[in-house]
Amino acid sequence: MTPYSLAFYMDVVASGTVLGAKPTDSPDQVTAILGPDFAENRVYDDSLCRDYGMVEFFWQRESPDHPWEGHHFTVHVRQLSYWGGSLVNKAIRDRYGRFDRHLRFDKLERLLAKRGVHMEYVPDCNEPSLTLHWQPASQVSVMALRAHENERRRRWDKRIGDVYAIHSSVSADQVAWKKAHYGGQDT
Repeated sequence: MTPYSLAFYMDVVASGTVLGAKPTDSPDQVTAILGPDFAENRVYDDSLCRDYGMVEFFWQRESPDHPWEGHHFTVHVRQLSYWGGSLVNKAIRDRYGRFDRHLRFDKLERLLAKRGVHMEYVPDCNEPSLTLHWQPASQVSVMALRAHENERRRRWDKRIGDVYAIHSSVSADQVAWKKAHYGGQDT
């Protein structure tokens, strides 16, 4: 993996933003940063999702008369194993360069720790298939693939230990709830 694409993931986890676009930004603010090349999904009048390649931003509103309020974003790292770097948004590619099909969680965690950005393990309902790790300051979580018994590979050549997705914003209250409800699971 190029060091530049790895820097993208590190920046997202450390800052809680995508190229500076915050999960609370308006649709226009995010589009000003990531560009007009997106697919839009509006199933209901009160929710909006914009897909900027491997990154999706989500908004909600009370009614069509109210403004959109940013809810969260997701970086779908797992999609790279199938689609490759062509899936990455142009603004992100222009800044960070080429993206590999895989991102190893252990490598990401190690490099973040060298920067002073530490991940905290969080029990989750997706275990044992996935593990969840949280960065308290940025409120970003990282899900990584984990082995099932003797399983070595997953669909679309995803590898055990690969990052599955990066999510924001995950609050301390959400983490506390997960710990209370899933803390007794076998890890």
